[in-house]
Amino acid sequence: MNHNDKAGATPPNARRTLLLSLLVGLFLAAGVGYAIYWALVARYVESTDDAYVGGNLVQITPQVSGTVLAIGADDTDYVEAGQTLVEFDQADSRVALDLAEAALARSVRQVRNLMATTAQIAANVALRETELARARADLARRAPLAASGALPAEELQHARDTVASSQAALDAAAQQLAAHKTLVDRSTVENHPEVQSAAARLREAYLAYARTALPSPVSGIVAKRSVQVGQRVAPGTPLMAVIPLDQVWVDANFKERQLLNLRPGQAVTLTADIYGRAVEFHGRLAGFGAGTGSAFALLPPQNATGNWIKVVQRVPVRIALDPVELAQHPLQLGLSMTVDVDTHERDGELRPRTVRTAPAYQTKAYASLAELADQRVAAVIKANGGGAARRLPRQADQATAPKSGAR
Repeated sequence: MNHNDKAGATPPNARRTLLLSLLVGLFLAAGVGYAIYWALVARYVESTDDAYVGGNLVQITPQVSGTVLAIGADDTDYVEAGQTLVEFDQADSRVALDLAEAALARSVRQVRNLMATTAQIAANVALRETELARARADLARRAPLAASGALPAEELQHARDTVASSQAALDAAAQQLAAHKTLVDRSTVENHPEVQSAAARLREAYLAYARTALPSPVSGIVAKRSVQVGQRVAPGTPLMAVIPLDQVWVDANFKERQLLNLRPGQAVTLTADIYGRAVEFHGRLAGFGAGTGSAFALLPPQNATGNWIKVVQRVPVRIALDPVELAQHPLQLGLSMTVDVDTHERDGELRPRTVRTAPAYQTKAYASLAELADQRVAAVIKANGGGAARRLPRQADQATAPKSGAR
């Protein structure tokens, strides 16, 4: 190597210094970039991967006892609200319903007879009043004749006895009328206490009959089915559960120090392990748990010991999801989620006391039973309350009896 080559070569120390300068500059640029990112974005985001999908487990429990004849859905099946899930044997409830229907018809007829008897007694009172007036008129005609000696005293006494007898008969009829009026006064056949009592028993019997078919309160997926055909179940026995997957939420467990800047209503971005980061969910922070998870554990920790070790506690925070995104990418209970809460909006109370004015959840699957029971009562009263007596046609039974499928 000549002298010119040695002069043009870069010394190793100078090259090492250049590389170190570039590396330091790169770290400084990264640090400045992260500082800007933290100042503008990161410090307003609270994140956790300790989050899971939660939802309602709607228990299907019978309101009456019975023997299971049919099961309309199994685990993993989708069911619509109102669809019959379990059917019981209806023989006993059918007999009880017929007896209650007959008892109501008998009560209606008895009240009609009572009202007719009251009218008859009122007519008898009018007759007694006429007889008393005639007896008094007869006594008034005979008294002058008896005073002049033209009429024997015996006939005058007989006329007086007739007046007294007519008066007594009128008093007895009036008392009988008053007694009957207390039974029917200010009432009709429909609102008479006897009819109302029988109608209540018919409603009770009809509800017991209709409840031999258990409808689904909500639309969802069937899970935890334990009922079997032929099983005799009692009221309140859990038979299965229906999970409405269109109403799920996320329970995110944040550390104690992360809670200070969280407020209800803040925007939340979520990703699910099942879909990966390619799919993002959006929602709103709905509310906070009343305590840490350990406070509500079956065996709460006891820290009053000599071996106490401080553990960072977590508080469950509920996050409501966008229903449109949830319909496009369904989630199941228990799936893991990663949660990022945007805490730019920090106005408002830390724990607001907002009172709910509407039901959080409700079902109309059972609403028609009371209406059908009232219709049956009205039909029985109408059938026995006027004109020729007739029994309800079997079409009414077919129209109101619980069947498989939605009611």
